[in-house]
Amino acid sequence: MFVKVCGLSTPESIREAVDAGADAVGFILTASPRVVSPAQVTQLLRSVPDGVAAVGVFRHEPAADAVAIARAAGLEWIQLHGDRTPDDVKTAHDAGMKVIRAVTKGAAQDDFANWGEELLLVDAAVPGSGESWDYGSMRAKGLEGRNWILAGGLDAENVAEAARAAGAWGVDVSSGVEQSRGVKDLAKIRAFVTAAKA
Repeated sequence: MFVKVCGLSTPESIREAVDAGADAVGFILTASPRVVSPAQVTQLLRSVPDGVAAVGVFRHEPAADAVAIARAAGLEWIQLHGDRTPDDVKTAHDAGMKVIRAVTKGAAQDDFANWGEELLLVDAAVPGSGESWDYGSMRAKGLEGRNWILAGGLDAENVAEAARAAGAWGVDVSSGVEQSRGVKDLAKIRAFVTAAKA
């Protein structure tokens, strides 16, 4: 199970996620209670070892702008939320970036097609809300055999069953490992990664 812990902002939270076995860590570079600056990310990357993907997360920014910000931060992965087109993925790839394309669970079926992104992430209706949803509904989206990540409302208690119900290849968490909005809980990070990997 591929595990990404998102919205990290301290070396301690990164080390906890990595030590627990996380495959990727995410940094929010768009308007959010969890936002960090490119300069902060550059510093935080010192705590990310080789082999762990460091991902810059963007919402509505044009793909070219997201690429420029991610590059300034020293990132090689970008996660694109919002209304996107295949050209956005191409723009990022042409710049040498790897792409996680995020869609919400209720997106049009065409949005679940393979646009060439490295990973597809399927989130709750309101990304970052922490609301759980009918994960089993993903079985009807035609994602079997694809590398895709389940997100939205996951925590250490429900992640294993949610991933099984959805048929997900990986999982992503942010609010489910927080003690308050935007503040990560180290014990919850470890518990989530351990539960997902088990």
